[in-house]
Amino acid sequence: MSDATLDDRLVELETRLAFQEHSLGELSDALADLRSENARLVLMLHRALDELRQIRAGLSTDLTGDPGLEPPPPHY
Repeated sequence: MSDATLDDRLVELETRLAFQEHSLGELSDALADLRSENARLVLMLHRALDELRQIRAGLSTDLTGDPGLEPPPPHY
């Protein structure tokens, strides 16, 4: 093989390597963003579930609680 052919192959390999390193960096950044977004969404879901549990607990105590504590109907 001639030196020009080896140089061309070396340049091609270095170009491919640079492209792969760049792509890997972008994928790593995207993965970090998705993990952060996932953590945020998990936290929001836990908060929503806690709020739903509190609402359900409040409704169950309202239904089994003292009827005298209920507000009067709107037509009074």
